[in-house]
Amino acid sequence: MTSLPPDGPVGFGQSDPTDGREPLDWASKYSDPIARREIRREALYLAVLLFAAPPAMLALWLRWPQQWTGLSDYQYLVVLKFALAWIAGMLGGVLYDLKWLYHVVARQRWHLDRRLWRVFAPHISGTLSFGVIALVESNIVRLFDRAITSRSVTVVGAAFLVGYFSDSAIAKLTEVAETLFGTSRSREKHSESGSVTPARAPER
Repeated sequence: MTSLPPDGPVGFGQSDPTDGREPLDWASKYSDPIARREIRREALYLAVLLFAAPPAMLALWLRWPQQWTGLSDYQYLVVLKFALAWIAGMLGGVLYDLKWLYHVVARQRWHLDRRLWRVFAPHISGTLSFGVIALVESNIVRLFDRAITSRSVTVVGAAFLVGYFSDSAIAKLTEVAETLFGTSRSREKHSESGSVTPARAPER
């Protein structure tokens, strides 16, 4: 599972279905109208991304962009592959983002300082998925069998997984990069010194 932000509430997920409330305590804890408005804005933003992604993928599959741009079949297949990877990865990021948003709202841990994460997380997921599919297609790394890039449906499935589990994908790419390029000198010196680095706060 993707790691949680450092301000994550205890009982994330289904471990505390009551959200710390007594029976029949149904009213919102967010009495400030500004807070309620900002929560709705974020929810609307993520909902727009969520419901825009499938029509965008359908338009790509129906080749509407090819008709508008006049690309050849070969050129369009390349565009289709990477555009689907980006959108499907973004969709995975949106799903995770939405799950996080409704949990932190229910646990009364929502705040504006986390907004940048909630806004950019889906786009980071889309960019990462694009990069992973490009690396697989070029055969530089073998996170997946290269055959997944031969069909649109497998590209979408793989990109969605990368987008949803983006932290795990980044960790795997870090391992690959260290295998290809070696560990940085600063990291080697740090390891030799035997000092312990505080754990980096996870981003998701």
